[in-house]
Amino acid sequence: LSSALLSATRSASAVASTGAACRLGAAPSMLRRPAAPAAAAASSASGGCQLPMSTAASAVAPSADGADYGPASREAVTFLTLNNLSDNPGARKYGRRIGRGIGSSKGKTSGRGHKGQKARAGSGVHPTFEGGQTKLYKRLPKRGFTNVHAEEMVPINVGALQDFIDMGRLSVPADGDQPLTIKDLVDAGMTKASSVKHGVKLLGKGQYRLRSPIKIEVSRASDKAIAAIERAGGEITTVHYNRLALRAMLKPEKFSGAGGADGADDEDEESKPVVPRQAKPPPTLMP
Repeated sequence: LSSALLSATRSASAVASTGAACRLGAAPSMLRRPAAPAAAAASSASGGCQLPMSTAASAVAPSADGADYGPASREAVTFLTLNNLSDNPGARKYGRRIGRGIGSSKGKTSGRGHKGQKARAGSGVHPTFEGGQTKLYKRLPKRGFTNVHAEEMVPINVGALQDFIDMGRLSVPADGDQPLTIKDLVDAGMTKASSVKHGVKLLGKGQYRLRSPIKIEVSRASDKAIAAIERAGGEITTVHYNRLALRAMLKPEKFSGAGGADGADDEDEESKPVVPRQAKPPPTLMP
């Protein structure tokens, strides 16, 4: 009976000392294992302090919900930082280093063999070298040449003109109206202004589909295209445009008026574009 009273007295003193520590503001240890839900509820009911438990009871006794909150159940979490960034295993394959001894399988001669033209430093043998015989590009015959003075034209077929007329993107000029120009073809979307470097040439593909009598002005035209337009009752005129004339036609906003010679501000002259005079065609293009 005396031993039971002694143990009860010790337990009461321990509880009293813990309560006093909580009242004095003693912070619980941050290294303490997480409390079970039942124990947490009891702690909140007792004013936010957790009652002490014996070491043996805390290591052996499970929680009320059956979960294990012991040290063995904890999982280490690694955060991604700049000092632990790395590729996945096998993501990078390093090349074999040459000339680093016989153990590297590419030591001594570094895989070049002994002597010879291919073993020397430098470019080695040219890729087209065939051992001294005539090279392939010299054995093949050559025909024709590339004219460096050729003026590349944008090709447009008469069948495409009829397609754009049917879609309503091109209008057929009436009697007394101005003919279609390269500017109208660019505005309709048949080509881009940046693609027209020297002019537009009209070709005869789809000539039997052309049925609209159109009047058009282009840089050049083929015989089939001329015949197709005239057969449909239209007119075609070939006009020579140099680079300046093409720029003035396709981008007239670049040639706005700059006022009078004396610097006076004249609204009528400023709104009127200053178009350069038409250049004469070269003698080779004259009829």
